Amino acid sequence: MNRIFFKIIILSLSFMAIACQGVKKKGDFSTLDKPFVESYNSDKSNSPQKTNGKKKTIQKSSFEVKQGLEIPISKANVPSLLLYREGYTTSYNVETRTPNWVAWHLTASHINGPAKRNGITFQADEEIPEPRVDTYDYMRSGYDRGHMCPAGDNHWSQKAMEQSFLMTNICPQVPALNSGLWNTIEKQCRTWAQVYGDVYIVCGPIYFNQKHKTIGKNKIQVPEAFFKVVLRLKDEPKAIGFICRNASAKGRKKTDYVNSVDEVERITGMDFFSQLSDDIEQQIEGQADIKDWN
Repeated sequence: MNRIFFKIIILSLSFMAIACQGVKKKGDFSTLDKPFVESYNSDKSNSPQKTNGKKKTIQKSSFEVKQGLEIPISKANVPSLLLYREGYTTSYNVETRTPNWVAWHLTASHINGPAKRNGITFQADEEIPEPRVDTYDYMRSGYDRGHMCPAGDNHWSQKAMEQSFLMTNICPQVPALNSGLWNTIEKQCRTWAQVYGDVYIVCGPIYFNQKHKTIGKNKIQVPEAFFKVVLRLKDEPKAIGFICRNASAKGRKKTDYVNSVDEVERITGMDFFSQLSDDIEQQIEGQADIKDWN
């Protein structure tokens, strides 16, 4: 009897040891001076979930779509002024004078509409404290006023179209990027919205751990790169990310800049599409194949 009791005790302790290993936690987002943060998603598998040897697929009907799904969780302690616009939400950084991120839900109906951009000019955002970035900060700077939420995504509403030209939705972009690769990705997102009915988008600047170039009297910090992540829910949920250097991408294809959402999260320190359940996040954010979007 004593021997059996002793074996039970040993077995119980073994189970406790296994349980105490726990689940790895996400890393700390509070490192302000390290935009290339340590990977917090080491607990996430890069391979798809499998059931009985088959790839597990998750249908849209298996979960509830919540309002604000596109809003990310920002890196801790970063200056952030949330601005809610007709067509997008932005987290504005009063130190860099650029948005931390801009997020919006793009539907097929938003792409085609009566709103025109003719005659609309870039405007300082009166809802933020001074000093306010204005269009003159970009004059003779060598950089374009690069939209984060593009005007082309806001034809559904004249107000949304006008607000897309607020300087809190703008970052300094190299002209060849703004009119080239970045524009190509914007058009691709609109195509996806038409094909799948809607997509959720977040984009913004990336600042490396270095001293940043500034432009204009208001000292706008010039990003070294930009990110964009896109989520679709129709049929089987999929997500994809892009990271583009703030430089000419002439001769390169958009597929050269494809990254998983996990990788974009690692670089930015943000958490995207966090309202999704953990199993869906694990499946869609650890992989990126643009063929799944064609």
